[in-house]
Amino acid sequence: MKSIAICVAALALMLVSPAQADSVNQAIAKFKEAGATQEFFANAYGYAVFPTIGKGGIGIGGAYGEGQVFKGGQHTGNSTMAQVTFGLQLGGQAYSQIIFFQNADAYNDFTSGNFEFGAQASAVALTAGASAEAGSQGTSAGAGTAQAKNKYSGGMAVFTMAKGGLMYEASIGGQAFTFDPVE
Repeated sequence: MKSIAICVAALALMLVSPAQADSVNQAIAKFKEAGATQEFFANAYGYAVFPTIGKGGIGIGGAYGEGQVFKGGQHTGNSTMAQVTFGLQLGGQAYSQIIFFQNADAYNDFTSGNFEFGAQASAVALTAGASAEAGSQGTSAGAGTAQAKNKYSGGMAVFTMAKGGLMYEASIGGQAFTFDPVE
């Protein structure tokens, strides 16, 4: 399954070539610029940031990205995200994602080695002039002048930031994460 996600995500990154891969530090800086994340950066136990996740699909889809995990502002490990989706979908896109951990329990769940978001997981998309919600069941968006707000769910809060591409999707699937501690 992971190899399918990597292949499809690589295709997605080729389709959205204008989106350059950011470094982890660049992605963190962009997320810090968003007003909706200020409270999370100030109070979170830790976070995982994925500077570039490539996503694509034609019927079957996938996404893949590599990132870093932080606790108390210190880099504690590296993580990968893989997703396989099935359903009505077409296109490719690239986006950044950050997951805030409310407390030690949430951090420990994520860093246990193999963590997966269930179908009920959702993320708030940070985009200028629009608010949107994205989850493992697809995306929906609406015009607006304020960014959507997020709250912790199960000790975690997820934000995404679009980088490029266009994808139509009505699919199901969850994100799976790995964690490798730094030595």
